Amino acid sequence: MASVVVVGATVVAMWLLAGEARGQAQLQVGFYAHSCPQAEVIVRDEVGRAVSANPGFAAGLLRLHFHDCFVKGCDASVLLDSTANSTAEKDAPPNKSLRGFEVIDAAKQRLEAACAGTVSCADILAFAARDSVVLAGGGPYSVPAGRRDGNASAASDAQASLPPPTANVAHLTEAFARNGLSQEDMVTLSGAHTIGLTHCSSFSARLHGYNATTGTGQDPAMDGAKAAELARQCPPGSPDAVPMDGGSPDAFDTGYFRALLANHGVLASDQTLTSDNATAALVAQNAGNVYLFVTRFGDAMVRMGGIRALTGGDGQIRTNCRVVN
Repeated sequence: MASVVVVGATVVAMWLLAGEARGQAQLQVGFYAHSCPQAEVIVRDEVGRAVSANPGFAAGLLRLHFHDCFVKGCDASVLLDSTANSTAEKDAPPNKSLRGFEVIDAAKQRLEAACAGTVSCADILAFAARDSVVLAGGGPYSVPAGRRDGNASAASDAQASLPPPTANVAHLTEAFARNGLSQEDMVTLSGAHTIGLTHCSSFSARLHGYNATTGTGQDPAMDGAKAAELARQCPPGSPDAVPMDGGSPDAFDTGYFRALLANHGVLASDQTLTSDNATAALVAQNAGNVYLFVTRFGDAMVRMGGIRALTGGDGQIRTNCRVVN
């Protein structure tokens, strides 16, 4: 019986990989070269304005793209507003802290003025994520485009698809594999946490009452001094947020991976990467070689950006990213 389950999972994974490959094959670098030559320049300009005013937007825009792609593919469904009859992805509990919507809106408004009905919201998200990485000090990479926008968004899909901050290696591996991504992609893309903040509520269980029997204690997987520091910053019930890479929270570098090696990972889903020999080896590789990390990251972002992408005549090009046409 167990062998049947394994074979079935393998077949499903192969089918998913084939689907992602087809989606990526239809995306093209320079897709808007003739139809809207300034598309990427306009997005870069709006992202630059936002990040210059508030560096936190870099992490926010990167997270928006991830949370879009992991829920039924990279179709900008995360941008749709809820309606009287439907609660959208952006209002699902895992997405309540998403930010950067106004940056996408500003870029879309300018793009509609420059070349109406041409550039999809899904492509704007992909361009904005890349530009955020670069502005935070990461390496540039070319973004294949040609995505079209989806017509539906459901909070229940986000709740079911996004791995929680408590996920272990097995859960994370399955979630990424479900989207055609490898363990190497998983570890590499987790490196996005080298910038940005996380709310205390996402990891407070590691600091207060970790022992279910006694109701006291801290997660032994976290360095004691780090746990004490975070406990001071995040008392029980705190609404605050702290950096995931305390050493350089606004710089796209290898600080996140070095923190994991020191057992300073803030989220359980981050520190768990050192609990498995295969993923721990990948953490160490990225920690010790920034060129390797940024190269892998760009490649993994391109693969993620192709997850179940709508192309050709599928979907639509929204004129307003918040509502379907």
